[in-house]
Amino acid sequence: MPVHRTFDLVIAANRLPVDRVVAPDGSSQWHRSPGGLVTAMDSVMRNREGAWVGWAGETGEAPEPFEESGMWLHPVPLSEQERETHYEGFSNDTLWPIYHDVIVPAHFHREWWQDYERVNARFAEAVCEVAAPGAKVWIHDYQLQLVPAMVRALRPDVRIGWFNHIPFPPVELFAQLPWRRQILEGLLGADYLGFQRTPDAQNFLRACRQLDGRTTKGDTVATTGPDGGARQVRASAVPISVDYRGLEELARTEPVRRRAEQIRASLGNPEIVMLGIDRLDYTKGIRHRLKAYEELLADGSIFSPAVTLVQVATPSRERVQAYKQLRTEVETTVGRINGTYSAIGAPAVHYLHRSYPREEMAALFQAADIMLVTPLRDGMNLVAKEYVTCRHDTGGALVLSEFTGAWHEMKQAFVCNPHDIEGLKQVMLRVMSLDDRDKRRSMRSLRRRVGDNDVQKWADAFLTNLEMAPERPPRPTTKGM
Repeated sequence: MPVHRTFDLVIAANRLPVDRVVAPDGSSQWHRSPGGLVTAMDSVMRNREGAWVGWAGETGEAPEPFEESGMWLHPVPLSEQERETHYEGFSNDTLWPIYHDVIVPAHFHREWWQDYERVNARFAEAVCEVAAPGAKVWIHDYQLQLVPAMVRALRPDVRIGWFNHIPFPPVELFAQLPWRRQILEGLLGADYLGFQRTPDAQNFLRACRQLDGRTTKGDTVATTGPDGGARQVRASAVPISVDYRGLEELARTEPVRRRAEQIRASLGNPEIVMLGIDRLDYTKGIRHRLKAYEELLADGSIFSPAVTLVQVATPSRERVQAYKQLRTEVETTVGRINGTYSAIGAPAVHYLHRSYPREEMAALFQAADIMLVTPLRDGMNLVAKEYVTCRHDTGGALVLSEFTGAWHEMKQAFVCNPHDIEGLKQVMLRVMSLDDRDKRRSMRSLRRRVGDNDVQKWADAFLTNLEMAPERPPRPTTKGM
């Protein structure tokens, strides 16, 4: 008989924080996933007993619930069709483009929406199954926007929070969705809605007011519960961060330091190493970054191998057509740059289409003189925060797009507009020529900022907001006042 357990804290996200890894002998084990949400929540859940509801990454019947690293994991099944329609279709070919400035066109299909509803209902049922009476339920991201209202209808006793890891679009873009009202109603089932930036929370409130005729006041919106009673839902910014202490401790270890030296040596010990680490996604600005770098080489402003670029592009959504096309374009550009500007044995671009463990990432960060974080639109971008965390030596420099959530917290970085190729080139050249003292001053400020606002502070802030909603938590008082 399967074990049935309930918990006072339940996390719901599209994916479980683990992947099944099959050994050559046919045996399998669950290993932690490398994604940003998992990395953030892993340290949060380390000190809290709770359950995580999500898809295990395999279509068909779901595995039985199980415990892994002290967390109870409750898999939700997806059929092959639902993976194509709910995840690849509606989540990533309808919502993702709309929520990221329609960098590529969004596609609208009624059957995708129907499966999105069906999968959200399945997640809601699973959440209710593991939620103890009066539990806190923390739902994550755009794949599960209907779950808050569905959980409230089934379990009015629980406190429901939802956090959006990506931007929330302006009203003019959100209005394109044929199912915009259903999504707003789904989200308004929560007690508290957390966003990366204040403008994202304001976009949501405007959508409620302008597209659904709801009354808003400050950061709250009026709605009704399943029983017809009046409710107030609060929406505000609570930006996500990284496990600063844990990651810095890893970066200070001798194996990571030695690996960073090995990386630079394997690159030929160039004068300047520039680094990009991104999911292979059209929102990340990889093509714009490569174009700027190629033009700098063509202009004679920089020369390879004295300057080299390492671009890590983690595989992502490879069955979606826009991502297939992006991979072709990126790899074609890399081939052209290397064919034109590389010396024998010294590529101008070191392109790596794979994911890496945290230890290797920490070493890459320490090996890089300049970190290029240049998305066209990003909810936060934790890579920027991971880079400064790993630079305990206060070396290196962060070039950061103004269209990331991170820039709103990290304005001591060297800001760029990635759409402006000429401007991006000038920022890259400026950082290369800056005095070390100026770069260290910037890095020290960035490290203080990230260290003071780590992932634990983010989680505590979110859960406090959830507990107090629709009221605002009291402002912390200064001791001795």
